[in-house]
Amino acid sequence: MSKKPQYDPEEIRYPDQKIEISPLVPEMEKSYIEYAMSVIVGRALPDVRDGLKPVHRRILYAMYEDGLTVDKPFKKSATCVGDVLGRYHPHGDASVYDALVRLAQDFSMRYPLINGHGNFGSVDGDPPAAYRYTEARLSKLSDEMLRDIDKETVDWDPNFDETRKEPRVLPCRFPNLLVNGSSGIAVGMATNIPPHNLREVIGACICVLDDPNATLSDLMQHVKGPDFPTHGIIMGRSGIRAAYATGRGRVVIRARHEFEEFGNNRTRIIITEIPYQVNKRMLIKSMADQVEDKRLDGISDIRDESDRNGMRIVIELKRDANPQVVLNRLFSQTQLQTTFAINMLALVNNQSQPRILSLRHIIDEYLSFQEEVIVRRTKYDLRKAQERAHLLEGLLIAQDNIDEVIKIIRSSYDNAKENLMARFGLDDVQAQAICDMRLIALQGLNREKLEAEYQELEERIAYYQRILSDDGLVRQILKEELQAISDKYGDDRVTEIQEVEDEIDIEDLIEEEQCVFTLTQAGYIKRTPVSEYTAQSKGGMGKKGITTREEDYVVDVFTASTHDHILFFTDTGKAYRKKGYQIPESGKAAKGTNIVNILQVEQGERIQAMIHTRDIEHDESRYLVMVTRNGTVKRLPVGTLRNLRNNGIRALRMDEGDQLITVRETDGAQKILIATHDGQAVCFDENDVRPMGREAVGVRGIRLRDGDYVVGAARAKPGYQVLSITEKGYGKRTPVEEYRITNRGGLGIRNYMVTDKTGPVIGIKVVDGSEDLLLVTQAGILIRTPVENIKETSNRATQGVIVMRFKEEGDQVISMALTDREDTQLPETTEA
Repeated sequence: MSKKPQYDPEEIRYPDQKIEISPLVPEMEKSYIEYAMSVIVGRALPDVRDGLKPVHRRILYAMYEDGLTVDKPFKKSATCVGDVLGRYHPHGDASVYDALVRLAQDFSMRYPLINGHGNFGSVDGDPPAAYRYTEARLSKLSDEMLRDIDKETVDWDPNFDETRKEPRVLPCRFPNLLVNGSSGIAVGMATNIPPHNLREVIGACICVLDDPNATLSDLMQHVKGPDFPTHGIIMGRSGIRAAYATGRGRVVIRARHEFEEFGNNRTRIIITEIPYQVNKRMLIKSMADQVEDKRLDGISDIRDESDRNGMRIVIELKRDANPQVVLNRLFSQTQLQTTFAINMLALVNNQSQPRILSLRHIIDEYLSFQEEVIVRRTKYDLRKAQERAHLLEGLLIAQDNIDEVIKIIRSSYDNAKENLMARFGLDDVQAQAICDMRLIALQGLNREKLEAEYQELEERIAYYQRILSDDGLVRQILKEELQAISDKYGDDRVTEIQEVEDEIDIEDLIEEEQCVFTLTQAGYIKRTPVSEYTAQSKGGMGKKGITTREEDYVVDVFTASTHDHILFFTDTGKAYRKKGYQIPESGKAAKGTNIVNILQVEQGERIQAMIHTRDIEHDESRYLVMVTRNGTVKRLPVGTLRNLRNNGIRALRMDEGDQLITVRETDGAQKILIATHDGQAVCFDENDVRPMGREAVGVRGIRLRDGDYVVGAARAKPGYQVLSITEKGYGKRTPVEEYRITNRGGLGIRNYMVTDKTGPVIGIKVVDGSEDLLLVTQAGILIRTPVENIKETSNRATQGVIVMRFKEEGDQVISMALTDREDTQLPETTEA
């Protein structure tokens, strides 16, 4: 019996083989993340700029390439599907045809982008005919999706086999994401954006162009709510407002009905419109099944009398039935009333990031894209006009010397172009154009026509250059073009919005409570009820307040209400705003939620300061005093931040290398105290710093010695104390009166006796002794202790007392915050 051969892996050889050993779990994680991102970016989610998924974009562009515009004859859908598959989308033909069909269905799309000829399905759930039977071409509105695409207005990527280019996004001259909506399920996320009325959405866009500080209420004067192609009735506005404010919300849609008398004192319910995405046939079947199972009483017959003139579902009631009771049961138990869960998730930043977007953010992203389209189109037109003008200059020279030009061409053998260039000073392009002209055309050059065309080009060139140098003109052009589209394609809304009695706003559903807001250096934020923390005495060991990731630590903690406005300021000087309840709640040991999932911060931007305010909308007498690491101070009226966009607004312009350290709210009559890392401080009247606009840089607040930098600033209230805390857990309270008022911009006075034992100062607060102090260490340990337990001293230059001891060697305090005193009275401990 022959022995089974043993194969040595080393003996197996392949050209250029490379074997890499990789652990299974990390390899699976990496592969799955790559797959997930591929589905998110390349298949399931729309782009915020044109509102299209890749398959829809490829369908529209392939049909545009084939000239299937609205003024051309229909062509078989099979041809369209084949072209898309062969050129751009190597997937199943069924997926492409299904996407094409949806673009043509007037009950799926508020404004169909494809004109379909043949059976494209029905609201009854009937499937479309096979693509060999149906025909399609682009709709009239699709012209606006693709207008100017040949003028270098968008970026292009190679297709799957790199034989041709495909657009990364369509120019989309109207806000399609809102107008037609989108739905899709990716890996770990989903989007569900309802369709809207074109005229209303464009009205909101123009509102933002006219007033960059327009609020949500201003936008909702134009965009009343979703506008579904199947009509129906939306019940109430609170869900709409929640969706437009946060990107998430729920709207209730009801069928339109009327009562009709028939027979001998009998009533029937006539349904003429049904909610969006409801299958009419399955709706009738569901009602009939419930009647048969005795779950719906009072109904004697249900039939569908819909025809080409419209929908008509007849529900005949028994003689003794109460019509309103039966109708309420139908709304409760059938799809005559449905809920549309709005989740406005789309790809932003050039398809790199999926984000939940508010109404204002979608409009801002779209308008920014359209301004870019206009600028790129203008640059293209300018270049073409300059090239043509340059050519005309050469032709005018030729016309002035036509006899000599003809003589040179006739007498030249193969160097006519060079001779023309040498004789008349023409360049290669001009000379080549003259040589390419037929002799009869050259002799027939009309100077008057050439000069008229040249003059027109000069005017166009000047206009294009004016556009490129004037952002206001770009916005005016965009406004005019949007208005023209609205006038041409706009219509009245078809979905009614009914007011609901005693409707509750989303904020009324949020219980107001005091919470601790915690932000880490890596950008994780959370909201935790204050009740989860219990007070301990000075010198305690603390309890675990947050679980941080490796090498992460807490940078800011404060207490605020769930109904307060939270203002976020980044190290680059930008400001963002959220309500307290919009910050996800987490347990005291949880790490929280990454800030990029809550705020539209830019890449590399880091939240440096947070403050809370109750009413930012109406108070004109308050200011924000901003202090930077290099000692610059700026006083900004709060009202300038009244209308913050989701993508932030510039609140402070800083010198290169500087960063924002802290922000304090004032009433215009405060003393400002600034403290540094090495124990210096300066105290000055805030009116020494004049109020400035958002774009201003600020003035010098304190002069710093080499290596020193600002760690905090506070309002120096008379009768209060300055609480200073050091890295090694030491602290002291010093009366504010001990800090004499000086001029801003000086070196200041001694605030703390910094030694190796105490470590440098990490922050200051101005207190009255009635507060609790929250300290957080680099290891994530949080302690809460009454401020009154920390020794008060009238000497500024002391080392203070131990406020916190550390469990881990090498740990240090990195953040401090104040909160209200707990009712629990704890005994004092001996000072260290």
